[in-house]
Amino acid sequence: EVQLVESGGGLVQPGGSLRLSCAASGFTFGSYDMSWVRQAPGKGPEWVSGIERSSGSTYYADSVKGRFTISRDNAKNTLYLQVNSLKPEDTALYYCATGLGGYVYWGQGTQVTVSS
Repeated sequence: EVQLVESGGGLVQPGGSLRLSCAASGFTFGSYDMSWVRQAPGKGPEWVSGIERSSGSTYYADSVKGRFTISRDNAKNTLYLQVNSLKPEDTALYYCATGLGGYVYWGQGTQVTVSS
């Protein structure tokens, strides 16, 4: 059974930082591209960042480029998102996601709230 479990969210002041984690199980983590997606209240899902399975090449939405860093540890089956210089508009539920066998799998999400 594919499982993705996010953690590391919280309440942070503008300009603050967090490190989000996603623990993966039930599939060969190192063989799949991974992404972070977020959903703000009242809005649709927004792709944030992706990382390739083999090359480790990384990709970012313009809205987070230069502030967020995606990484992965294939030995620990874990995906990370370092989020720095947070802004109130970064407030959202953050999910890790991957596609396997024609399906997209998501975790339950971790809430990031940026407020003073």
